Parts: sequence; structure tokens; C-alpha cells
Amino acid sequence: MISSSSHFSSLLFLRKLSHTVFVLFRMQGRWHLSRSMFSEYQKLAKEALPKMYYDFYAGGAEDEYSLKENVEAFHRITFRPRVLVDVSRVDLSTTILGYNISSPIMIAPTAYHKLANPEGEIATARAAAACNTIMVLSFMSTCTVEEVASSCNAVRFFQLYVYKRRDVAALLVQRAERNGYKALVLTVDVPRLGRREADIKNKMISVQLKNFDGLLSTKVANDKGSNLEALANEKFDASLSWEDLAWLRSITNLPILIKGILTGDDAIKAVEVGVSGIVVSNHGARQLDYSPATISVLEEVVHAVRGKIPVLFDGGIRRGTDVFKALALGAQAVLVGRPVIFGLAAKGEYGVKRVIDMLKDELELTMALSGCPSLKDITRSHVRTEREQLHSML
Repeated sequence: MISSSSHFSSLLFLRKLSHTVFVLFRMQGRWHLSRSMFSEYQKLAKEALPKMYYDFYAGGAEDEYSLKENVEAFHRITFRPRVLVDVSRVDLSTTILGYNISSPIMIAPTAYHKLANPEGEIATARAAAACNTIMVLSFMSTCTVEEVASSCNAVRFFQLYVYKRRDVAALLVQRAERNGYKALVLTVDVPRLGRREADIKNKMISVQLKNFDGLLSTKVANDKGSNLEALANEKFDASLSWEDLAWLRSITNLPILIKGILTGDDAIKAVEVGVSGIVVSNHGARQLDYSPATISVLEEVVHAVRGKIPVLFDGGIRRGTDVFKALALGAQAVLVGRPVIFGLAAKGEYGVKRVIDMLKDELELTMALSGCPSLKDITRSHVRTEREQLHSML
């Protein structure tokens, strides 16, 4: 019988070997990458990664209906461009919680970056710094908050899950604040882990995360399915409720954003409890399948908030046109997850930077062709949703 530690060591060896072979093939010029094609990055990542890891990053919950809808719902939104507008200069810059960034494209929190590339979250953080944007470091990072903070000079937020052991969550919050992270992003849609059937079939591993060394074990042995699912169900606090926001505010001076809002009702509650922002998200369609595509509920959340706090958007961004559509429907910025991971797996730090640059270039072109020289010029009247298109046919 192979021990879990030996299994993990073998997988890491295969991961490093496949990464080396991938780099050698790329250096020999055997792959050509179109810088405007997300699907090419995904293809290269699939070729570079062990199946278990690729399925972990790419997969969704159950039938993966919401996973497909997150992307396809964007296709049903069309543009209403303006002409004869001076777009000789197009400005993508914006501010999030008072911090200046080069574009409204941020890096979403995603777990286990070292499974995609040996440099892990450090490579992602350096790419974010080079692109002058904000990275949200995952609670499930394979690099410590200190390692990422010392890797480059950039604005970073820290994602937080709340474990049953509240002292562990509190300690991570204090470490993030001490190391210069500028905000907390509390993920609220994981009282239990969604049924990710590819991970169950592959018996997805859970690894010991360096942030928790000396605090608790994040390795779980579960022969019946996904070790990651077993870890989440063992450690995550399913009792977390709106009342616990007061506890979180009591242990930090950082602004708190809530990630995982999908309804106007919850958006109103978020404003009432005093959070500093909302991230509209269905967790990359990895939690509750048949939850709505996030772009389809964005406007409901924006209307509920009434401009009192910023609304960010997460889920299904694949092109700069998608970014434009989210902004037109009221988002202040978007968070990008899978494209970043696939860029990291394909080309490391450089791949992440290329993904962000690709989205920025496409957004700039979309703004120019739509008659929008700055982000403030993007309005609701620049897009037409599926419902509006159907109504116009009546």
C-alpha cells in the first residue's frame, strides 16, 4: 500500500517532470500561442499538468451546468456601440478601495498554485505587480502570506475562510494585516464543499499548507473520494452567519469584502452589516450547480446596493469583451481565476502576465470600438441583455 505522503511526492515529481518537458518543447518552438485565445492557454495547461491537477482547476460541481453558463451567459449579451467619439486615447485605470490599478482586472483567489507551477503564488504575485493590479491571495495558498508579501511590492488582498478553530482564522488575519495586505475577502459560499465529481473520481489530494505549519494539519487521508472535500468538511465552520461579521471586524482594522453574493436580498444584508464591498460570485461554479451564471445576477446586486459600496464581479471572464459587459452592468472591477491558473501552468509568471495583458488589450479595443475613452464612459446603455433582446421582439 502506498502512503499518502509517498503518493504526493510521486505526483510532485511527475508535475515537475511534465513542466520541464513542457518548457523544453516550448523552447524548441513546437507550440505557437495566439495571445488572444484563452482556449490555447487552457489546452497548453492541460498538456502540462497531471490529470488530477488539471481536473481540479478546470472542473465544476456535479453536472457542471453553472460552469458552462458562467461563460455562455456572456455570449447572450450584445453591444450597443457609439460612434464619432474621440477615442484617440483610452484610459483603463481605476481605483479599488482607494488603491490605484492599471485596469479593472484583478486576480481572483485560487488554491494550490504550486500544483500549477513550482514557484506557486510568488510567480502570480510578481505578475500582478508587473501588471499593476491587485491579487487576492487564497487562504489555501501553497506559499505563506509572508513569502508572497516579500516577493514584490504590490497591493494585495487576503481571502479568508473561517475554520471551526476561530483562533486559526484570527491568526491568519493578523499575519496578513502585519504583512501589508490591504483588505480581507471573506468567502461565504462554502459551509460545505460542493460535489466536485472529477475530484472525487481522481481522489484529489489535500496537501499540508505552509500557512498552517505548527497550527493544524491540512492533510486528510480519505480512501473514499476527494481528500480536499474531506478536509473542507472537517475544518470549515458551517455555523458561520451574518452575526459573525461583528467578530471578524473586532479582530482586524482591514476593510472586509464578502465574496459569494448572488441575490439582492443578501446584498442588502451585506450593506447593513457594514462590509466595504461585495464580490458577486458562484465560486467558479464549483459549489452549488444550477446556481445562476454570475453575469445574470450582477445587475440585481448592483441595484440592491444602490452605490453604497463597490460591487466586484467574479465568474466566466474569458475575454476583454466580457470585462466590458460586466462593467456596463455595474461592476467596478472583475476578478479572473481560471485564465490566470492556466497561464501559470503554461508559462509561469510570464504566462500570468500575458493573460492579464491580453484581457487589458481586448478591453481597450472594445472600449474604443464602443466609443468609451474611459471607464466612466461605459454605461448600461452600451449593452443589451438577452431579456431586452427578447422584449424587443414582442
